[in-house]
Amino acid sequence: MAIKKKTKKKLINDSQLHDKDTGSPQVQIAILSKEIKLLTDHLQEHKKDHSARRGLLGKVAQRRKLLNYLRMNKPEEYQKVLEEQGLKR
Repeated sequence: MAIKKKTKKKLINDSQLHDKDTGSPQVQIAILSKEIKLLTDHLQEHKKDHSARRGLLGKVAQRRKLLNYLRMNKPEEYQKVLEEQGLKR
């Protein structure tokens, strides 16, 4: 279920705030969103894969925490991330 290196590198390049940024909330949210999409597609086909479902729930919770952090501390960045990732409030 892992993201390919090229895809992950592209996500980081699209979301980073500066050249060496790989850990900002914006980058982490972009990576988590891609992983959530992949896991969701996997679970559409393999409905009884409970370990993948548990991993998906963990990733969704982690993304939610990062989004809450952005909403509280950097509201303008929060709105930007929501629009870029196509997420709802």
